[in-house]
Amino acid sequence: MRFWRKKSRGTPPPAPPGSGRLLLLLALGMVLLPQLLRMSSLLVAGCVAVLLWRVLYEIKGWPLPSRGLRLLIVMAGIAGVLQVHRGILGLDQGMALLAVMLCFKLLELRSLRDALLTLFMGYFMVVGNFLFDQSMQMGAYLVLVVLLLTSAMVALNHPGGQHGDVPRYFRLGGGLLLQALPMMLLLFVLFPRIDHPLWAVPEPETRGRTGLSDSLQMGTISELVESNEVVFRVDFDDAIPPASQLYWRGPVLWQTDGRNWERMAQQPLNAIPAFERLDAGLSYRISQEPSGRNWLFALDLPTRLPDGVSARAVVLPDMQLIHTRELRKRERYTLHSSLDYRFEAQQLEEWGAALQLPEGFNPRSHALADSWREQGLDDEGVVDAALAMFRQQPFYYSRQPPLLGDHPVDDFLYGTQRGFCEHYAAAFVTLMRAAGVPARLVTGYQGGERNPVADYLIVRQSNAHAWAEVWLPGEGWVRVDPTSVIPPERVESVADSGRFESVEADHRLAGSGLLARLGWRVSSNWDALNHRWDRWVQGFDRQRQQQLLDELGLAGWGWQQLALLMIALLFAILIPVAWWLLRRPRPADPVLAEYERFCRRLAAIGLLRHADEGPSDFAARVIAERPDLQGAVNRITGLYSALRYGRSAGRQGLIRLRQAVRAFHPKQA
Repeated sequence: MRFWRKKSRGTPPPAPPGSGRLLLLLALGMVLLPQLLRMSSLLVAGCVAVLLWRVLYEIKGWPLPSRGLRLLIVMAGIAGVLQVHRGILGLDQGMALLAVMLCFKLLELRSLRDALLTLFMGYFMVVGNFLFDQSMQMGAYLVLVVLLLTSAMVALNHPGGQHGDVPRYFRLGGGLLLQALPMMLLLFVLFPRIDHPLWAVPEPETRGRTGLSDSLQMGTISELVESNEVVFRVDFDDAIPPASQLYWRGPVLWQTDGRNWERMAQQPLNAIPAFERLDAGLSYRISQEPSGRNWLFALDLPTRLPDGVSARAVVLPDMQLIHTRELRKRERYTLHSSLDYRFEAQQLEEWGAALQLPEGFNPRSHALADSWREQGLDDEGVVDAALAMFRQQPFYYSRQPPLLGDHPVDDFLYGTQRGFCEHYAAAFVTLMRAAGVPARLVTGYQGGERNPVADYLIVRQSNAHAWAEVWLPGEGWVRVDPTSVIPPERVESVADSGRFESVEADHRLAGSGLLARLGWRVSSNWDALNHRWDRWVQGFDRQRQQQLLDELGLAGWGWQQLALLMIALLFAILIPVAWWLLRRPRPADPVLAEYERFCRRLAAIGLLRHADEGPSDFAARVIAERPDLQGAVNRITGLYSALRYGRSAGRQGLIRLRQAVRAFHPKQA
């Protein structure tokens, strides 16, 4: 008994036309490019080699590998993915394996079925690329890729196509996409949105990024001031507050060894600690870039936990908002904050941490704090004395401060007197604790830059900042920013001189030339365009969908009503289109028109073609009755069959058929 069946040698499957194959290779190369840029050099080299092999086969006629060699290549590709990614489970691993298999499929692409299977794998790669990058640039690029894939599909289904027909394939492919556009927009707007996805897709690994740390050493934040990397963007419901009130709260640092400052372990809370609001508050929406951290920045102080976060958000007792997982993708959330408040919540265990200082460090700073107490100053007087020292003595705000010794605060206060925000904040907190005033160091971002095109705020790494909070009786925690008291004439950088005064870019562009201002204007327009894309396309979630429905008078509609409305509108679009397609006159086929003219001329001499008679049978009967017409009949029938059913057709074949039919004038026997 045989366990296999010998393959019959029947008619080989139809091969895809050359124009369709070349279009397919171009489309697949473009859809693979973003994935290749994310893969290791070993896998990229293999994929590029396979693509070049296929191109040389199409252009130079190189032979494709045998079945055994193809098997070895596939096994090597799978082994390479396993070696590089340590498995095939996960987004990075799965997309790498799909890219490798797509390339290797090209080595056995011979039939039309193989070409269509490869084409559909290309469409799947388009969707996979969106899992990594949903930016407007990637969206525009992948629309072009979809146009190429659709045009290749049209070409593959046109066996008689030639390379000169490629513009026609692009027109047909673009027409198909334009016809699908209304349904795409309808599904995008009305398809019921849910708060969480139906399946969990592992997120790609976060690459190294600059940004704030959960510890501070004098000199760390100054490394960020040269970075224009965007941290988050903010849309306010009302006017943007003054720059002096824009303190974006991040990690709060409690513990110090005299030079380094670190966070304190705290138990997260499910609600904002109680505090007294002294203003009406304000609402705003943040679009925060991925950072690999779990910090959520809020305008000091948040009044409630953020809305719209993809996972649960909690708050620490020191009012820092955190995410339950690291931010590996852009996060959008709505916040409410109070800018004028009294925060008196205080846990007993925090008192020791708020007064902790290492022994043996910065003795001159301790002596200065003791002298203030000996003068009879209370806690508020100590704060004023420290700020007056920074304001009146020759302290400078510098981006390149000198190095500090073993007693960094003493060296800064009595030696260099040049520093960045962390120097002033750390020195201030040290003085407060030495004087017995509870204090802590807060890091985050201060200010921002208003985009004049769309009126939202951009906060960059260059806005990184550190300030202090002191505990005053009857007032609770009070923010004190010693950096802000440095007079403008002692700020060495022009770009830093106005950061506490305005969110406009005038101070940053002061002294810049025409090209710099023009570049800033172009950059602002581009950023505004990207922000609108992020807000209305990437950020079109359930909340924004409901907002749009409310504006359309569909407030309170649930997903059931939305689904019914979507189906009804789809039918309202499809039924008229189907009716029009069925009723419209079919475009004339020039090949068929010439053959029918040939048949009419034969019918005029009594040789009528039967309804069930094919071209070859009809030609044989005509020749049997009129042998004198054999040459012309065979020529016309052969040209017609090649154009109508053959795999190689074109304009020249149609011209020859038309000339032959026009020259055919049979006479009555």
